[in-house]
Amino acid sequence: MKDLIITIFGSTGDLTARKLLPAILRLHQEHEIPEKTQVVCLGRKELSKQAYLDYMNQFTTTKLDLSKLEPLVYYHQMEITKMEDYQPLVDYINSIKHEKTRELYYLAIGPELFPMVSKHINHSNLITMGNFNQSIIFEKPFGHDLESAKEVNQMLWNYFDEKQIYRIDHYLGKEMIQNIIMVRFANRIFEEIWHNRSIKNVKIFSKETDGILNRAGYYDQAGALKDMVQSHLLQMLSLIAMEVPISYYSEDVKNEKVKVLNHLSFEKESLIFAQYDGYLEEKNIPKDSTTETFVFLKLFVNKPRFKGVPFYLMTGKKLDRKESEIIIEFEETSEQRKWNLPLSTNKLRIKIAPLDGVGLVLNSKVPGLTGDVETVELEYCIACHAVGNLPEAYEKLLKDAYEHHKSLFTRWDEIELSWKFIDQVKKHQKHPMIYKDLNDLKPLIKDLTGEDM
Repeated sequence: MKDLIITIFGSTGDLTARKLLPAILRLHQEHEIPEKTQVVCLGRKELSKQAYLDYMNQFTTTKLDLSKLEPLVYYHQMEITKMEDYQPLVDYINSIKHEKTRELYYLAIGPELFPMVSKHINHSNLITMGNFNQSIIFEKPFGHDLESAKEVNQMLWNYFDEKQIYRIDHYLGKEMIQNIIMVRFANRIFEEIWHNRSIKNVKIFSKETDGILNRAGYYDQAGALKDMVQSHLLQMLSLIAMEVPISYYSEDVKNEKVKVLNHLSFEKESLIFAQYDGYLEEKNIPKDSTTETFVFLKLFVNKPRFKGVPFYLMTGKKLDRKESEIIIEFEETSEQRKWNLPLSTNKLRIKIAPLDGVGLVLNSKVPGLTGDVETVELEYCIACHAVGNLPEAYEKLLKDAYEHHKSLFTRWDEIELSWKFIDQVKKHQKHPMIYKDLNDLKPLIKDLTGEDM
């Protein structure tokens, strides 16, 4: 194993406390990253390493094992917006690395800081363009529309090679998202019927019970369409709708996903934008905000395999339960009408949260003397049967970045095409209706589409 240095910009933030430090610690404990791993945490505050770790431990979901984390961490005080502060950091990293050390630079910072920090990283030679042992990692949002996304990307290309750039959509690190390709292509029963002659519709949804929590500054500028549909939901859709790739290496899979994103259309009459009751009373939200916290849309993938099949996308906050799922509903069989019974359609349910799993919904006779029918589900809960705990998304993503694997990271043309689609949807956005819960929205969805969600 190569030695590893992970340098975190924004190391005093929520993402580092809740996701990055726990993921790094677990990877190290399970020997998935090198024994010689150094986590360089950058911050403005003058803190000792112990004070830094104690501070971060206040914000984690579960308490960190500081005795095991402490040997990995080095806290470095600096102002990341000041070029003159970079030389001491460069000197320190040069003092602990060697020629084959893997270097990951994680930008856990707001997108407004990307241009300045990227420039400083490049000009200080912290990362040298073309050195593929050095990589930069950052999170969405990748811009706020197509034009701004292009500006961000062009800026990054001024300083880094595309092979050095890792764009994280943490949804792609979830176990069942990784498993979609396996379920599709490694099972003949599905691959044989994965087309418009057998599939009636596809529903992709992500529901949350919480409101915006402490994300007012970001969320009111983004809204549900940009926050969830542009990234997570369209990524899931592209995996469901893509053609068989030439291979399952990263670039070949991405090539097929891009073809899907390049052939999307939507039904503007089906668009629903809504805002939960009480959003305007949230801290730091303008009283006249028209930001949507719920989106529903009906779209189509205009390629032969799925021509005419509606895809229903839905996401929202303050709904009935926290749940993310993909439901592939199959057409009725030609025999169903002969039974004169209330038979249901078959459904494949790909469950992403809260528990990863897969279920197949079938019709079955009720045991006993009657000929009654019932719906049964053959279900496999991945989390329930995993040996040990399932890895968190960030564990998988950090491990893949260390190993130069980019399958679960988004390529620029995926981002470009998804923003192109979202910009078209935005042109038809209306003033959001107000809802208290999902029950307020279900009748409207059914009126527009004839479908229950």
